[in-house]
Amino acid sequence: MTPKQTPLMSQYLEIKNRHPGGILLFQVGDFYETFYEDA
Repeated sequence: MTPKQTPLMSQYLEIKNRHPGGILLFQVGDFYETFYEDA
């Protein structure tokens, strides 16, 4: 994890590396978030 990288983003990048063709949705509170090319 880099100094500016949050735990959520670290988890996203780890899972995205294992499943590069998938679209990841993260539940943050009541909403689902997508990042980078998944958005």
